[in-house]
Amino acid sequence: MGFWAINVDTMMISLLLGTFFLGLFRYCIKSATASKPGGLQNFLEIIVEMVQSNVKNSFSSKNQLIGPLALTIFCWIFLMNAMDLIPVDWIPLLAQTVAGDPHLYFKAVPTTDLNITLGFSISVFFLMIYYSVKIKGLGGFLGEFAFHPFGKWALPLNLILELPGFLAKPVSLALRLYGNFFAGEVIFLVIALVGYWQLPLHFGWAVFHILVVTLQAYLFMMLTIAYLNQAHTHH
Repeated sequence: MGFWAINVDTMMISLLLGTFFLGLFRYCIKSATASKPGGLQNFLEIIVEMVQSNVKNSFSSKNQLIGPLALTIFCWIFLMNAMDLIPVDWIPLLAQTVAGDPHLYFKAVPTTDLNITLGFSISVFFLMIYYSVKIKGLGGFLGEFAFHPFGKWALPLNLILELPGFLAKPVSLALRLYGNFFAGEVIFLVIALVGYWQLPLHFGWAVFHILVVTLQAYLFMMLTIAYLNQAHTHH
């Protein structure tokens, strides 16, 4: 596999979940009513209000992109994470049956693929750089690394302190999400080895894992908002 190789399974599941997310919100918007809102409309409004509240409290500048970006990140990553709650062998067995290949390997949880989590984090990283240069200018952006925290006379030390922290942001975003769900998937695989007794054990771990599914999507969203807020703020 070369650099341009694509993991078809994770890409397919990711695109299907993204399409589901967009379709669900579009359907709800088209059928929304103020007089008698349904359960789906109320649920999605709670999510939108939660994201809106966090953006308002954590983002100090004005940017119309941040709200939709935060909502997309939260919902899309949540749906990807939620695939971990489906018994670990069901989707691969279905894929093997459809393909007629009993040895087919299929990764059903996109966030257990480092390519997916890095894709999200690198996109956020590029947005950080873009808005830092746009708001502060190229000189201001580079000056944050050269002149902080000890002033212009300590330029080498400033670079040593600032650059690793800046470059660590996308890496930490990607590895945190990937590590949590890769570990969770390994535990589900161990449970699956038990045989027919896997369902009660799977249920117990899945109940606990619901918190992880939601929390990791929320953390990724909040860190994205925080990083982009830093990009808009002059030190």
